Amino acid sequence: MNLSELGVFLQSRRARITPAEVGLPTGPRRRVSGLRRDEVSQLAGASVEYYTELERGRGAQPSPQMLAALSRALRLDNDERDHLFRLAGRAIPAAHGTSAHVQPAMLALLDRLDTTPAQIITDLHETLVQNRLAVALVGPAPQTTGLEASLVYRWFSDPATRSIYPAEDHAHHSRVMVSDLRAAVARREHDARSLEMVSRLYDASTEFAELWDRGDVAVRRGERKRLNHPELGVIDLNCQNLFSEDGSQRLLFFTAPPGSPAVEQLRLLDVIGTQELAPADQR
Repeated sequence: MNLSELGVFLQSRRARITPAEVGLPTGPRRRVSGLRRDEVSQLAGASVEYYTELERGRGAQPSPQMLAALSRALRLDNDERDHLFRLAGRAIPAAHGTSAHVQPAMLALLDRLDTTPAQIITDLHETLVQNRLAVALVGPAPQTTGLEASLVYRWFSDPATRSIYPAEDHAHHSRVMVSDLRAAVARREHDARSLEMVSRLYDASTEFAELWDRGDVAVRRGERKRLNHPELGVIDLNCQNLFSEDGSQRLLFFTAPPGSPAVEQLRLLDVIGTQELAPADQR
């Protein structure tokens, strides 16, 4: 571990990125050409004080989760990400899971979808990063690790997960998720994580076991989805996926069909954001 070199490296990466490259507004009075410390901390979900200490080569050893968040905030490529982890004395994370590295090009596209709910997920439906409207639409990514980080796993193991969709659509989503999971398992070729997910769900969920035994396979590329929102009701949207070259990650984004009620609902979603509104009987 070399926290001093880590701080120098963070400073150098911060200096090379402009706010526009990460979807931040560029004000008229900037003293630096790159990002400010507060902007990096905002993107990484850390406090300004914590990030400042890292750049000064002080403080505690950063966690793998924080290093992954900094890698995304600073748009590091694979080699730079690995270097950051080595300087922090952490093992290089696996290619899959919630610590998986998101390619800068995919993040750059996400940055430009500021008026569209969008998020980057793995092929096991683990959320890696969300924009503001995605959080407002589907909620924040769960702060969990292991198999519970996967929406597919939670869909069959935790009934509360299904509340985001109308009940009459649940059977459809179950079928689509299992077919998509089968494609991901085959693509990963003997990957322990995906095989463990199938094994545990097969034993725990009769519904999953029945669907898995059908042998259906289909990558989930795009479809119409209805989502429950606590303030706006049911929102009927088009959901599309753009895939990384190896298929291990996808940029998922939602758009309103032209002329549909969802156009106005998304406009209101942008206004409401993630603010917590009082129940109707308390307003």
